[in-house]
Amino acid sequence: MALYAIGDLHLALSTNKSMEVFGKAWENYVERIGESLARLSAEDTLILAGDTSWGMSLEESEADFRFLEQFPCRKILLKGNHDYWWNTNTKMQRFFDEKGFTTLQILHNNAYFHGGAAICGSRGWFFEEEQGGQNEKVLNREVGRIEASFRAAEGREILCFLHYPPLYVGYRCEPILRLLSEWGVKRCYYGHLHSHAIRRRIEGVAGGVDYSLVSADYLAFVPKKICD
Repeated sequence: MALYAIGDLHLALSTNKSMEVFGKAWENYVERIGESLARLSAEDTLILAGDTSWGMSLEESEADFRFLEQFPCRKILLKGNHDYWWNTNTKMQRFFDEKGFTTLQILHNNAYFHGGAAICGSRGWFFEEEQGGQNEKVLNREVGRIEASFRAAEGREILCFLHYPPLYVGYRCEPILRLLSEWGVKRCYYGHLHSHAIRRRIEGVAGGVDYSLVSADYLAFVPKKICD
């Protein structure tokens, strides 16, 4: 009954966007993902930290969801910057129900519980002040979604999962970092960083929060165990 996390699977079973074009690190990545997920049991929970499918719609992502559905563990999905299929909670849940996908759940303005901990989070955001007000509006919306998720924790320990890193070498997203501090978050897991950008990751404790990168290529496509 363990909790695992991995992000950035970038599945493309119905689209011509295989990540294998990005070199040796991504060779046979779908098969490697399948081999890793096959080791998880129905009692386990897997957090998918964004960029799960390249599909442009729920329909175009169906093959990717069906690939994930074959593995019995519970899967909790949050939004990444390339999850163009993402829709309202109602539409996504209706689609999953219609297709018989019973192991897929959405993390969006809510929380799930694992033992004494709460699984919380959202996409997050890269905020560049010089890029103007529109990004600030999107950032504020994401901060609101993360806080709504934290509220749903009902006083449990918060395990925070984001797609974008709120902190890495040369970058700090102060509104999200402030939120983590205000809510006493001690552990934060994030994806998004690939290839050379991985060198800028923050691993370990910074500002009282223990950060971990869980992008799939960084983990060699083996989900990171968070806790039992």
